Amino acid sequence: MAKIVVTDTDFGDSEFERKMVEAAGIRFAAFNDADARSPREIIEHLQGADGAITSYGSFTAEVFEALPHLRVVSKTGTGVDNIDVAAATKNRTLVCNVPGYGTEVVSDHALALALCVLRRINEIDADMRNGIWDFRKRRPLGQVHGRTFGVVGYGSIGRAVARKARGMGFDVVVWDRKGVPGRLTPEGFPYAALDDLIARADVLSFHTALVPETYHLLNARRIATMKPDAIVVNTSRGAVVDTDALAQALQEGRLWGAGIDVFEQEPVAFDAPICEAPHTVLTSHAAYWSEESAIELRTRCTQNAIDAVLGKRPENCVNGPFER
Repeated sequence: MAKIVVTDTDFGDSEFERKMVEAAGIRFAAFNDADARSPREIIEHLQGADGAITSYGSFTAEVFEALPHLRVVSKTGTGVDNIDVAAATKNRTLVCNVPGYGTEVVSDHALALALCVLRRINEIDADMRNGIWDFRKRRPLGQVHGRTFGVVGYGSIGRAVARKARGMGFDVVVWDRKGVPGRLTPEGFPYAALDDLIARADVLSFHTALVPETYHLLNARRIATMKPDAIVVNTSRGAVVDTDALAQALQEGRLWGAGIDVFEQEPVAFDAPICEAPHTVLTSHAAYWSEESAIELRTRCTQNAIDAVLGKRPENCVNGPFER
């Protein structure tokens, strides 16, 4: 009988996945206590497995070389930067993901971060809890009208952010690797060159995948070209932004503020420069989570693994198909 294993999970337990897998007539195992994320642990736990479900496990070339019969690795998320897709392809292992599950909630979160920073909501709230009734000490306070919202990355989440930002009253400008500056998106938003967008934006919000070309897309050089009253928002991948360079700019008063949900190292160290930077709103990689999005994510991820193990074409794969 075929077998699917959860190597690690972001959800506390794997009973949801267990019920789906066993209902499909497939054996199931989970190693939540071990939380197998390293290549060595993954290889150990996947002996005899046909499929794997992972959140953050490091599926390196070493893993695929040691598991020639692994049919599928199904990721509970959109990005697959923790999986060596080329090595998986060489091994004829499908790599599946769940695009689009968090479009609405991540775009909600990005805009919430932007507004919270713009209005200094967390700072005023902290003052009130300390007995201070004086919003003026937190000036300047901003408004949406008259500000430009720059969307970096125009996939499904970027499009949702652009739509919602326009509905709030922002002027929206977009950069995407496939976009042509001077042209319009199908929704009517102007494309701009990346450096032009960074220099122009009052809010700069990142929604791009992490690939070699987007590593530290916002770096010290580009931060230096931003408006002194600009806000940086990142709900994509931590390493898309040079977070230490961003923290330094905030410490030196060269930016209005930042709203950050993703970090280059997670969990982020509590003494990391960004945690000590002023005018920031920080959340613990929470943008993707709502009760509704979590159910969709887990259902689609598990179904991808089930379909692959049963010889069906999964809904979402980044490689394949392969004959076995």
